[in-house]
Formats: sequence, structure tokens, C-alpha cells
Amino acid sequence: MPGFGTLLNALAIIFGGMLGIVFRSKLNAALQENLVRAVALCCLFIGIEGALEQAMSIVDGGVRMQGTMMVLASFVIGTLVGSWLGIEAQIVKFGQWLKHKTGSEADKQFVTAFVTTSLTVCIGAMAVVGAIEDGISHEYSILAAKSVMDCVFVMAFAAALGKGCIFSAIPVAVFQGTMTFLATLIEPYLTPQAISNLSLVGSMMIFCVGVNIIWETKFRVADMLPALVVAVVWELF
Repeated sequence: MPGFGTLLNALAIIFGGMLGIVFRSKLNAALQENLVRAVALCCLFIGIEGALEQAMSIVDGGVRMQGTMMVLASFVIGTLVGSWLGIEAQIVKFGQWLKHKTGSEADKQFVTAFVTTSLTVCIGAMAVVGAIEDGISHEYSILAAKSVMDCVFVMAFAAALGKGCIFSAIPVAVFQGTMTFLATLIEPYLTPQAISNLSLVGSMMIFCVGVNIIWETKFRVADMLPALVVAVVWELF
């Protein structure tokens, strides 16, 4: 059934988030703060590892960096487009609406938890490639693997930041569901190099999410999201 992988992913996020909330109730403020930093450290490490894996190659026994111009163009063009569209502001606005509708006005971290977790679970090649595989061949193994990873991540995020993390299931369902619906149109453009570009840019964004968790908002990561499109389109030229 097309979309089953995305449904599984969304349910895994909700389950992981609920487990995290239960765990959070057992932690005092100091332990919650330490857990926030631990989660941020994981984001930084995953971002650095993923970026270096795609950007570095061994040639004649030496290390060569690649993709520099692609990264520069993707982030410059993507950030300009994202800022013009006001993507970050719209996501924050949606988070505030969810906060009101769920009666979470007392939760000061709700919007931050929602935005941070949503970006972490939506960014990356697995979300795009997995959703497209689900749409074309009804093969959801990639999204099944992503579901397990997201479940663990969201559990940790929810334990650190609160219940706003659970609602990241909504943008995941919308984003991956859209990819599945448009799979036949998108699939021809996802060459191996385009996927590598997507992974590189996405990993750098995850690094930025980690920075934001530790030092509050330094990067408007949501405004950078169009960079993922530029990274894929780059291969056409």
C-alpha cells in the first residue's frame, strides 16, 4: 500500500515521543538539561559524520574535498528563497497554533521542541528516497529503518525538550506523503550524485540543529530547507 512506510514512520515518532515523556517525568531539571546537551552532541556528531562522508574522498592516497561549490550555491540560493518565503516563521506559527490547541501554554519549550524535532526527522536522504521507493514500488524497508531511528531520536528529544516533539509526526507525514504522491515525477532526478548532494546538505543542516539546541537559535534552519532542492537540481547543470 503506497504511504504505509510514512504511516509507520509517523506512528514510530508518536510512540517514541510518548516513551520520552514518561521518561522525562522521572528526571529533575538538572538531568533534563544534561540530556538536552547530550542530544545536541549527537546531532553535531551525526551532522559532521554525514557531511564528511559525502564531502571527502581518497584519491591516490590523499584526501580530496568535493562538492564545495554545490554546498555554497545550495545554501546561498536556498536560504534566500526560504527567507523570502518565510518558512521558519510559518513553521513556528504552526507550532504556536498546536501549542494553543493542545492546551500547552504553560510549556515554554513546546514550539522549540516541535520545530527542532521536525527538522531533525524530516531532513535527510532517507526521508526522500524512502518515500519515493514507497510510492513507486511500495517498498518501505528504508522508511522502516528510518522509523526505528526516529523512534529512538524522538524519545530522547521528548525526554529532553517535552511533548512538542511528538507533533513532529505531522510534518513527517505531510513531507514524506507528498514525496510518495509525487514519486514518479521526482524519481528520475534522484541520481546517485543527487542523493549524495542531498545527504551532504542535509547533514550540515542537522549540525546546525545541534548548534541551535546548545546555543539557542543561531541558524534559521527551516529557512535553509530549499537548499535541499537546489542540491538535487545542481546535478542537472
